[in-house]
Formats: sequence, C-alpha cells, structure tokens
Amino acid sequence: MKRPDEMLFYVGTYSSAEHPSVYLCGLNPGSGEMRIIRGTAGIENPSYITLNRAENVLYAASEKDDGEVSAFTVDPETKELSLLGSRRTEGGAPCYVSVSPEGDYVFVSNYSGGNVNAFPVKEDGSLGEMSSQVRHAGKGFRQDRQEAPHPHSVTPASSGRRVLVCDLGIDRIVSYFYENGELARHHEAVLPKGAGPRHLVFHPSGKWLYCANELNCTVTIFAVGGQSGELEVLGHLSTLPEQYAAGSGDTAADIHISACGRFLYVSNRGHDSIVLFHIDESSGLPKAMDWQSTGGRVPRNFAIAGDMLLAANQNSGNITSFTIDGENGRLIPTGYELEVPSPVCIAPLK
Repeated sequence: MKRPDEMLFYVGTYSSAEHPSVYLCGLNPGSGEMRIIRGTAGIENPSYITLNRAENVLYAASEKDDGEVSAFTVDPETKELSLLGSRRTEGGAPCYVSVSPEGDYVFVSNYSGGNVNAFPVKEDGSLGEMSSQVRHAGKGFRQDRQEAPHPHSVTPASSGRRVLVCDLGIDRIVSYFYENGELARHHEAVLPKGAGPRHLVFHPSGKWLYCANELNCTVTIFAVGGQSGELEVLGHLSTLPEQYAAGSGDTAADIHISACGRFLYVSNRGHDSIVLFHIDESSGLPKAMDWQSTGGRVPRNFAIAGDMLLAANQNSGNITSFTIDGENGRLIPTGYELEVPSPVCIAPLK
C-alpha cells in the first residue's frame, strides 16, 4: 500500500510476458529512497509506457516483432493494473506510445516497422480499431543504423491537433494533423545527416522545441511557427562535454524540460550521464552547464517527479534518484538506488 506522502511511479522493462514487466514503485520525496510495491505480468517488453491525463489508464507499447499496444485500468485506491485489451500495431518493435491532449486518441511509433498508428480511445479507456496508419520511406546517411525509416517517438503538440514523429532512420521530424482519426502529413523538418532524431520536448511557452538526436549526441533547437506549427532550426548543441572523446557506444537518449522552462535535461548512454542546459528566456537557446553521472549504465530513460529526477539505467538494472536544485537546476544524488531488471521507461503519477 502507498505510504503517507509517498509519490508513486510505474516502470516499464524488457521482460517476457510470463514475468513481471511493469512495476509500481514508491518514492520518498524527502529522501529519494525508492521501493517496489508490486509487479504486473502479461505483457512482453513494455519499453514505453504512459498514463492518460486522468491517470486511470496506462498504455504500454510491447516492443516485439509482432508489435502490440495494450491498455490497463489503474485501480483508484491500490494503483494495481488490470488489462483492458491489446491491439496489433502492424509493425515491429513499437517503442513509443502517447495520448492526445484531449484523451481521444493514442499514437504509437514502430521502430522496425517504419509505421505510425492512431487508435481511438473508448469511453472505458480501451482502444478501438486502428483508425489511421502512415508508413515512412527512404533511408539515411549511416548504413548501420539508417538503412530504413525508424520512427522513434510520436509526440502530440499541446494544441492544434498535431503530432510530431522523430524518425531516426531518415533524419526527419514529420508533423501530422489528426482529424476524425486520420493522420495527414503537414510538414517535415530536416536534421543534419546522421543525426538520428529520437525524442523531443516542447518548451512550456510553446515557442520552442528541443530534439535529442541519438546518433550524433546533439540537441537541435527549433522555433515553432505560430498556428502553423512549422519548425525553424535555431541551432545544434552537443550533449557531451567538449573534452570527452566520444566513441561508437555514445548515444543520446531521453530529453525533458522543467515545468518552469529554465532547465533542459538530456541523457547520454556510454558517457552514462545527464546533461543540464540552462535555457535563455528571451531566445530559447540552451547553454550546457553540468553533467551528472546517472550511477549506472545506459540511461535510456528518465523522468522528472516533483522536485526529483529518476534515471532508469537499462544495462545495470537500477534506478537512481536525484534532487533538483530549484535555483540552478543541478542534479544532486540522493545516494539511493532501486534494483529493477532492465528498466527502460518511468511514468510518474502526479
């Protein structure tokens, strides 16, 4: 059961369907200490999970060859998960799932399938039959990672009924309108060759967008064009320290921004760190200020939970907690970690 003042979060992992693969965990927001409350089995490799706005349904992408997306009800008291149902994504290795701001559609990107799906949400939170699907075409600069399209995330804009798809394989961010369940291509932004766009985040003001590029370990900064939502490149910045000699194992992964809009964070795999950028309030341009070790190997994902940041270290099987300094955004290790097998996604409850 939940302890007084404890914050709760779910963790998606790489695991078979026969074993627990989504964990409900507790966080002491004062100390940073964490614990596992219970695990839920029945879904294979839930490598990306997200909650709807009401936090009464959790959606999980099942990253396997015959991809699926599943919906789970969240018990209002115990937060226990119960499977509502699953839908096939008609693509391999779905690796991202998101919910429209209105809560009426769920979107999925399929890394090896090259396709993006839209599913209508029923009244009980379960998913209806796929309403739309788009498939990307082409290839990128790097033959080892960009031999085909690889949609890695699908992020709804806060307004305008738009979603933006980072395609690592073709160095594009493709924007789609969605209306009556249909995805209609609107605009695309071109990244430098071999960048490999992975995840993105909007500034709270809506004026800027920041994209974490996996393959060349950079962040691209965009200005967002008013009602049209078209993107204008403002610059590119490395996510690694200047003196660090990057190798083939160095890849940028996740990206998040503080609610105040002053601090931007990106995780680095290989360097196994999270970089802190300070964002200029007038230009939106970030400046790298600090790198903090995540206390584990391969931080694929992290999440901001209140005044704390939780980092999921996939290869070392641990989650580490940090206090966020409210003045300068720096991450202060709490000294606590939680052992979780292959943690790859964290979804905090508010």
